[in-house]
Amino acid sequence: MRVQLQILYVRLIHLTLAIMDLPQALRNKKNIYHYPLKIVEQEYIAATKSVFTGQCATFQAAMKLTVTIGQCFGLNPVLGISEMDPSKLRFCFCSWRCSCSIASIIVQLSVVFLCVLKMFRQSDASLSSNTFLVFSSTNCMTTILFLRLSRKWPWLCQHIAKTEAIDPNMDATLARRCNTCCIAILTLALVEHLLSDLSSGAAIIDCDNKGYEGFITSSFPWIFSVLPYNDVFGFIAQLINLQCAFNWNFADVFVICISLYLTSRLDQVNRRVEAIKGKHVPPLVWRTIREDYCRITRLVRRVDDAIGEIIFMSFTNNLFFICLQLLHMLSEGVRSATPSCHPDEPDRRPLQGYEHAIYFVFSFIFLVTRSLGVSLMASRVHTASKKPAFSLYDVPSEAYCVEIQRFLNQIHGEIVALSGMNFFNVKRGIVLTIAGTIVTYELVLMQFTGVTPTAAPT
Repeated sequence: MRVQLQILYVRLIHLTLAIMDLPQALRNKKNIYHYPLKIVEQEYIAATKSVFTGQCATFQAAMKLTVTIGQCFGLNPVLGISEMDPSKLRFCFCSWRCSCSIASIIVQLSVVFLCVLKMFRQSDASLSSNTFLVFSSTNCMTTILFLRLSRKWPWLCQHIAKTEAIDPNMDATLARRCNTCCIAILTLALVEHLLSDLSSGAAIIDCDNKGYEGFITSSFPWIFSVLPYNDVFGFIAQLINLQCAFNWNFADVFVICISLYLTSRLDQVNRRVEAIKGKHVPPLVWRTIREDYCRITRLVRRVDDAIGEIIFMSFTNNLFFICLQLLHMLSEGVRSATPSCHPDEPDRRPLQGYEHAIYFVFSFIFLVTRSLGVSLMASRVHTASKKPAFSLYDVPSEAYCVEIQRFLNQIHGEIVALSGMNFFNVKRGIVLTIAGTIVTYELVLMQFTGVTPTAAPT
């Protein structure tokens, strides 16, 4: 509460100066602005608990549900995530959460090894037959990247909390929007996974009488072509498959929630700029807003340094599987119904042969929508960073000052955006770039696989 009163005191001083238009000498007194913020910065540790009272939208509250769900699948094994005080976050290799994460990585590496072994053993290896090798290896890499992130996560959250102690975030809808996106995407991912199992199970019900054993051996041939069938191995294989499917979607959810928080912080600065748009205000007000903007842009760069590898993996996964599903659509089409193995007998399949078509259409639409959502949400960080320039152009000539010029130079002189390990910056134009890349690689894949889209599906 003390920190919030000090910040309110600073804002009231700025408002008084803007209304009364005091002499330049009074407006340039450094202790009016710097002294209270210096107190806030020095007393951060003592004031942290007063800031996290639920009145402000904190990063810890916005990411609490997302990180908690991720830890259920061995991602980001950090201790203290249920606490609202980020100073209680810590990472420990000896914790049971870290042990579960390392164990899941070992099991996933074993599955990748079995997939590689199967690829070398079979002579007709193709892209479609080795899809799970790419799927399991990229998701194993995602789990490793989240384990690396967990070592930086306490430091990152405490740095963000320090910024929030100086400039609290007043977006009351932030946590609700992050939780809604997390629950919606992961629920749709669960539906997709169930449809995938239903599609595989329907073929076993119709053409094979081995039951659960036939379902497991046909779903995971890269495991049981090397190892003998065992119910324990089958259960573990299903758990690893579920974890890989979750990790694939969770990386996108994580990037979306981070983007929502950073965009909210930038929008708060933008609202301050728009509130005095076209008005005569003293240079001290522009200096305050410019320093708030600089503080948030430094925060964006810190976050990008921490999660850049996860962003890169997310975009790479989405690009590969969109190309793969488009290739499958062009080569085989979307069949209305899969023929039964026993046409003379009553059809025992739950959806009468439409399981594969429903799964394929739902999976493709969900994949494209999720990829588009990640790109647009992450690009909003860059869009929000450029928005203050439009209001600064409307400043009257009489009120134009050096602080406004410095503000404009900072907006146009640096790129404030999330990036994939600095290989690319996530801007709005990246959607068109990805679309062009998909078309290019799709033509290359069609040439290598011999797909002719004008021919009738086999």
